[in-house]
Amino acid sequence: MTDMTSAIVPKSDQINADDLISGPRTIRIIGVAISPGADQPVSIKFDDSAGKVWRPCKSMSRVLVAAWGPDANTYVGRSVTLYRDPNVKWGGMAVGGIRISHMTNIDKTLTLALTETKGKRAPFVVKPLAAEERSQATQDRPAADHSSTHPTATLQSRADKLEIALKDAPTLARLTAIWQSAKTLRADLEAGDNDRLVLLMDLYNRLDAELDTAAGFPGDRSNDQ
Repeated sequence: MTDMTSAIVPKSDQINADDLISGPRTIRIIGVAISPGADQPVSIKFDDSAGKVWRPCKSMSRVLVAAWGPDANTYVGRSVTLYRDPNVKWGGMAVGGIRISHMTNIDKTLTLALTETKGKRAPFVVKPLAAEERSQATQDRPAADHSSTHPTATLQSRADKLEIALKDAPTLARLTAIWQSAKTLRADLEAGDNDRLVLLMDLYNRLDAELDTAAGFPGDRSNDQ
């Protein structure tokens, strides 16, 4: 086993900024719970969460309301791309935080003036989440996860499909989602064909670096997307 991802995942009932060190992640919302008066009043459940929830900060909650309205019931079925912003501060120190880069159900770029520091506001930009990225939860997951349930799907063919999907990933967020959805295949490769797993990991890391370098906006492949 050479994948360091599992070793750096924080132990928590919610996703944290450090969960996104490897890159942005697109999530599909399946439920929202609100607890007025709590330190973190909003808890958002999403697909493939491993039991965790996303608890947006007050600024990101304002983004959700501005884009989708105040009725949290309407959020179910919609998707957002989350990324780690290393410049988010707490107590005067840059500790990193989760921010939204893209959202479904908006037809144009959304720019909001959010509080950056006490008494200071700064523009915050959210882009529409493209239809092809929006459907990745249903398009990518079956190829990676469900293929193992079919006797005719060999380990080699499953690995071939993953390699093609990685190479075709148009954005960093989609690349990361494809890789994360392939946990079952990666485990099978580790047991049966470790050399192929190493090659796929090398491919993923190379594409991750290329897309990250090319991205002019979190979750985008290039400035013109």
